[in-house]
Amino acid sequence: MRIDLHAHSTVSDGTETPAELVAAGLEAGLDVLAITDHDSTSGWAEATDAARRLGLTLVPGMEVSCRTPEGISVHLLCYLQDPTHPGLLEEITKAKDARLSRAEHMVSLLAEDYPLSWDDVTRHVAPGATVGRPHIADALVAAGLVGDRTEAFATILSSRSRYFVQHYAPEPAFAVSLIREAGGVPVFAHPVASARGRTVGEPVYRDMIDAGLAGLEVYHRDNPEERRPFLLDLAAETGLFVTGSSDYHGAGKLNRLGENTTSAEVLGEIERQGHGAAVVRS
Repeated sequence: MRIDLHAHSTVSDGTETPAELVAAGLEAGLDVLAITDHDSTSGWAEATDAARRLGLTLVPGMEVSCRTPEGISVHLLCYLQDPTHPGLLEEITKAKDARLSRAEHMVSLLAEDYPLSWDDVTRHVAPGATVGRPHIADALVAAGLVGDRTEAFATILSSRSRYFVQHYAPEPAFAVSLIREAGGVPVFAHPVASARGRTVGEPVYRDMIDAGLAGLEVYHRDNPEERRPFLLDLAAETGLFVTGSSDYHGAGKLNRLGENTTSAEVLGEIERQGHGAAVVRS
């Protein structure tokens, strides 16, 4: 069974609609796919309809943007949470609103040095999606200012760039506790992806584990091979499960569906722990 538990649609920063994402999963030879758009479950209904029609098993999920008090970004995947849970919904709404104002500020800064406008950016945003750095990157690509999203994030949109602006995000342990309250299963996404920026130290892991962290996304292209033994040892010591995923964004990234996968046993554990929503089977 081929299971990929991390993929994005146009609801956040992917380039395929939820239905197209499900179809791409089937074409890639997957048996199970999770839809995990950033801070949104708006794609669940469309993805569910497509999964039932096409015969692919779908895991409803989300990727929650978090930040430590030191300003280090942490992403939490969550699966099978109640999408209407008031506490979690309030936090992701605050984060989405903050991301929009952050994007507007970043574009105003970029416009001082580059031929880029807010309209240039919003034409790359699907209806209902929240503007984020990937959409700014797409506008920079379209303007011929960078070659692709990867170059944009490594240079102009880097966290070390003068154009970078922080935005509100909940602390990781608090987000873990909210996900659990919503009946969801929280997994630390690409935890040692140092190429993306600073990564957290072990005390943050411990705080998240104490709050109810369920797993670690170990097998991800952005986790350096030399750091994976730390994650595997920590998982074995603390009883966390281990996942592997693609973090697919369609044409937005090089990541390919199914390039890393998760075992059927771990999927079963996610189903055992999650009680806010259900896996969709045709």
